[in-house]
Amino acid sequence: MSSEPHGGAGPTDAPAPARPFGSSRAPATLTVGVEEELLLVDPLTRVLSPRGPEVVSEAAGELGDRVGTELTRYQVEVRTDPHTCLKEAAEQIRSTRVAAARAAARLGVRLASTGTPVLGQTSPVPITPGARYARSAAHFRALDDEQTACACHIHVGLPDPRDAVHVSNHLRPWLPTLIAFSVNSPFREGQDTGYASWRTTTWGRWPVAGPPPYFESPAHFDDLVDTLIDAEALIDRGGLYWDIRPSHHLPTIEVRVADAALTPDDTLMLAAVVRALTATALQCIRAGEPAPRPAPEVLRAACWRAARDGLAGTGIDPLTGHLITQTTLVEKLLHTIAPALRRHDDLDHTREQWQRLRTEGTGADRQRAAYRPRSSTPDVVDYLISATCPQ
Repeated sequence: MSSEPHGGAGPTDAPAPARPFGSSRAPATLTVGVEEELLLVDPLTRVLSPRGPEVVSEAAGELGDRVGTELTRYQVEVRTDPHTCLKEAAEQIRSTRVAAARAAARLGVRLASTGTPVLGQTSPVPITPGARYARSAAHFRALDDEQTACACHIHVGLPDPRDAVHVSNHLRPWLPTLIAFSVNSPFREGQDTGYASWRTTTWGRWPVAGPPPYFESPAHFDDLVDTLIDAEALIDRGGLYWDIRPSHHLPTIEVRVADAALTPDDTLMLAAVVRALTATALQCIRAGEPAPRPAPEVLRAACWRAARDGLAGTGIDPLTGHLITQTTLVEKLLHTIAPALRRHDDLDHTREQWQRLRTEGTGADRQRAAYRPRSSTPDVVDYLISATCPQ
């Protein structure tokens, strides 16, 4: 990786103003790909079903390597190809979910897209067979015993993958805002946790998780990862669970802060925003603009507040430490990335999806709305099944 100090200057009090797109140094259209972790549930009992490997085998005939296993047998992962056109990505997100749902139905189970199980998690959880999963279970012990958590991971292709750590620095301050509009895990073991994203809270227990550090250079990133592996806080580079990470096997930056998205439209909005954030960061990097550098303690607190409340009420601006409404923070984000959204032809769609979220609420809000009429968590599971693959 390059050791050029793009974005490695000292701390700033506020983001540098985004420069307009259209110069000769503007990045090319970026590709975006999605990985979605989904739960399997029994449609009669509504509890988790440990048939993940079987569903993957059943779905592979149609999806090939776009479906795979996850840590627990309660989960499957579906993936898209990289796309430059978000409309094409949308079609594949929907068709991939539908194909996986059909495979699950043939085995008598259903898909549910939520960050944490509503009902039926046992401890220890059934771990998917495989050498790496077994090694993780032996190394991290009870962390794996309770780790039935599902996320939505967005990969954005980088013209020069050496830019990844600098892009990470520029994206860090926006992590709480990404959490706030993507929350989708209010329930756990039949109870409302009081959090909009309980997955975010539980994920922070891992030794290398949450907001990544500020990296002074790509060499700093490599040295730190090597130190964590030597210290056995990681079993390998695939175990970097930071909310943003340079992919260890693809020429992408991977943003993994969000809960599994309730609907394909929720996934699509997240993908558009993350791609535009990455494009905006690249523009700043090319212009030599330093990345904002919020205090790690304030950034962590802002992520916690966003996970607790979602879009409701106030959040913490990680650059000032001040309380501000979460919707204002999202509006600030969308204003900052508007040129990049326009460049990728995603601006109108993203604005429409933002208005939909403001009207319908986040995934967490919609789960709670499904619960309220009868105070029924089985009703929540039924709603998740229908929303995961809408007709």
